[in-house]
Amino acid sequence: MSEQLPSSIPTLVIGAGVHGLSTAWHVAKQGGDVIVVDKTGIAAGASGIACGVVRNNYFQPAMQELMAACVEVWESDPEALHYHGTGYIALGPPAQESDLIEVFERQQRIGYPSELHVGAGEVERHMRSLYADWRAPGLTVCLHEHAGGFAFNRESMFGLADKARAAGARIFPGVEVTGFEFDESGAVRRVNTSQGTVEVEQVVVAVGPWVATLWEMLGLPNRLDVRQPDGTVNKDLPMWTYWYLQEGEVEIDPREFVTADGRTSPVLHVDSDQPLLTDDGKLVTDEPWGVYFKPDRKSIQGGAEPQQVGHEFEVDPYPGGTVDPRFVDMWPASLSHCLGRFEGARQYFRHVRSGGVGAFTVDNFPVFDYMRPNVFVAADSNHGYKMIAVGREIARVLTGEHSSLLHPFRYERFATGDLHPVSHSPYPWS
Repeated sequence: MSEQLPSSIPTLVIGAGVHGLSTAWHVAKQGGDVIVVDKTGIAAGASGIACGVVRNNYFQPAMQELMAACVEVWESDPEALHYHGTGYIALGPPAQESDLIEVFERQQRIGYPSELHVGAGEVERHMRSLYADWRAPGLTVCLHEHAGGFAFNRESMFGLADKARAAGARIFPGVEVTGFEFDESGAVRRVNTSQGTVEVEQVVVAVGPWVATLWEMLGLPNRLDVRQPDGTVNKDLPMWTYWYLQEGEVEIDPREFVTADGRTSPVLHVDSDQPLLTDDGKLVTDEPWGVYFKPDRKSIQGGAEPQQVGHEFEVDPYPGGTVDPRFVDMWPASLSHCLGRFEGARQYFRHVRSGGVGAFTVDNFPVFDYMRPNVFVAADSNHGYKMIAVGREIARVLTGEHSSLLHPFRYERFATGDLHPVSHSPYPWS
């Protein structure tokens, strides 16, 4: 017999993905009474089909500092979180040099372990020391992060749920939030669900790409003005834009994706300005392209640049596994472009439930903030899966502490112009 949803609770978390489960874990660790509700179940959305990459390759200082904290949480219990600390390597052509140099220098200042190689010869020497069959031309910068890596998506979320339960949190799958009841101050006092009404003191909304629906239920603005750092104001912009993420697998034994010393390969991310050809010489694209890939459970998994799909998108049922037909040629060709061992990978491509759609904010960076007096919203702008420490920081904020890591992601920045810096990269996904 399943547990009955309580009629009241001090802290109610909506969403059983990485942010919701991490928040519940840390609230419960602090002694708080907390439940998680999800209209489907643990890892049913974006966290459950994420590629699972954990990295700190961000141009923005606030993102780098937050991600360093996230890596610490992943590393705190790799077995339970199904985390593999293989590292992460980003490579690019001359257009990426200035950004990756700046990222590296900031990583050194915050104590994040990495090394930098600049110049085609230096990059090739480093990559060939790791992979004898490395063959990607035209790359002149390599940032090799020795922390980070990847985790298995669903397994890691169920491990996180186990940690939350062990700390005292309760999780209720199959409970859909249908509305909120507010008091005269604008605070939420009751949450209406498909299994009854729950009186609350604090609410955390952590629903990934479903955020626009909950945002509307909370009576929050769907359009806004954004002040730029130079003082100009962009008027009446949509709060949410949806991007479709293209990912897939090739059924190649992951034991073939190892370094020269037999270790599991780091995650590889390559941005290139070289023509991309299939193994039989057919041109896939002569435009700049990007790819990332890593070993998975029984295959090689990864993806390419996202595609914008508009300001409104139907997320039920949550999509996954459908990609642009060009991706089926592009992604295996990019693997072969980089490593000789993947020549012929196209024949092993398979569609899997991965990628999905992400709800991006107006500036493409997260909003982590109180949006009602007692409602904290974690809108991760699709940076989410890797950001496991956000829940730890939310738990601190709920007790009245200040989080220097979340402060740069407050909603107020759109009105004040305190925006995150934009990289110089010509690659929009960077």
